[in-house]
Amino acid sequence: MKSTKKLGSLILLTIMIIGSILAGCSNSSETSGKTKDGKTAITFMFRGQPQELKAYEATVKRYEKTHPDVKVTLVQVAPDQYDTKLKAAIAGKKIPDVFFYNPAQVKAYVNSGVLKDITEFVEGSENVNIEDIWEKGIAKYRFDGETLGQGAIYGLPKDLGPFALGYNKTMFEEAGIPLPDKDKPYTLDEFINVAQQLTKDKNGDGKSDQFGAGFNIQWALQPIAWSNGADWIDETGTKVTIDTPEFAEAVQWFADQQNKYKITPSIAEAQTLDTYQRWMKGELAFFPVGPWDMATYAEQLKFEYDLIPWPAGKTGKPAAWVGSLGIGVGATTKNAEAAAELALYLSADQEGNQALVDAQVQLPNSVTVAEQWAADTSIKPENKQEFLDIINDYGRGFPAEKTYTAEWYDEFFKNIQPVLDGKMTAEDYVKEAQPKMQKLLDAAIAQEKQAKK
Repeated sequence: MKSTKKLGSLILLTIMIIGSILAGCSNSSETSGKTKDGKTAITFMFRGQPQELKAYEATVKRYEKTHPDVKVTLVQVAPDQYDTKLKAAIAGKKIPDVFFYNPAQVKAYVNSGVLKDITEFVEGSENVNIEDIWEKGIAKYRFDGETLGQGAIYGLPKDLGPFALGYNKTMFEEAGIPLPDKDKPYTLDEFINVAQQLTKDKNGDGKSDQFGAGFNIQWALQPIAWSNGADWIDETGTKVTIDTPEFAEAVQWFADQQNKYKITPSIAEAQTLDTYQRWMKGELAFFPVGPWDMATYAEQLKFEYDLIPWPAGKTGKPAAWVGSLGIGVGATTKNAEAAAELALYLSADQEGNQALVDAQVQLPNSVTVAEQWAADTSIKPENKQEFLDIINDYGRGFPAEKTYTAEWYDEFFKNIQPVLDGKMTAEDYVKEAQPKMQKLLDAAIAQEKQAKK
């Protein structure tokens, strides 16, 4: 009982803190949405890595210079705390005027009155050519009450984030191994073979200190499962489909990297130095790369890196996911037009979006500019075209994006560790996890039906 009371008190405290930030920091009137000096007051709640936060701060300052009658209060939240604090703000009825949110939240946030329909502002903007913005990006935030990707616009893409496979070019060259073909993916077996060649004990202490790969299953299993002909959910969005041989094979291939092939750091080694740190130090041959990494890598990497397709499974075709965050406008905002203008400036306005692209924290939302950007050899890595290929040709959204909640999907990763440790087979795990996930998916479907009544 005591622990329950403590948890309740903690949640209440979080709501109070977020509420005070959102309501008080702008020095605005609760009733007018104005600052004391008469400016239009807007709160912008967002998250990101340090380089992203700096880029957004600078871009918002540029916005304020061209909109001197608007004062934007920035509410920056650490990425791992963002969802919790956004939900606390919503629960406390202190919805930010402008905020980042996940496309998997569109249905629930529209049905519960969190998001504002901004279609009129987007279509009526003189500064934005909506036809030149990635159609797949806009579609993630359209909802007609029944189907995602259609109808009213409830947000704009902060960006599209294609998750490519990076490789340490310098390491390949030093080892005398041919560089990967940027147009032809490795097979799963070829990938393991190359990774084994690049896993080495360089200091002679009997332990590997250079590894072929270092993937996090939560972010890197999707390309392998999809390319092997498997998926988490069927086309109807009603059946969990992880209990197939193709899915089990993909999970087992992932687990075997550590337990069978020894091409990735062990659990103990990862605790000493995580795989991201090892990549940054030049100790990994392969590591996932997103556009948001580019600024950090440009500043800190001491080696050359480039991008290639993920290895392909049974289908013979590569796969990858395309993430996104939406920039939404709170349904309760007192300054809808100004809030929508800020969202447009950050997502689709040529000046605003270009400032973020120049900061190397994302790729352009403009299709035309993106093509020019990819061809610019002065911006590393060289094969930025891989990002565009993922968006245009073979990238997919996360499996939970089109379901009402993501709990069913998150359940898959909660108890996966025994498989990664080699204490349980992938085949046994998927059979055990499928009914648990199906129960949660059924609940999400029922919840959606109830919300429509």
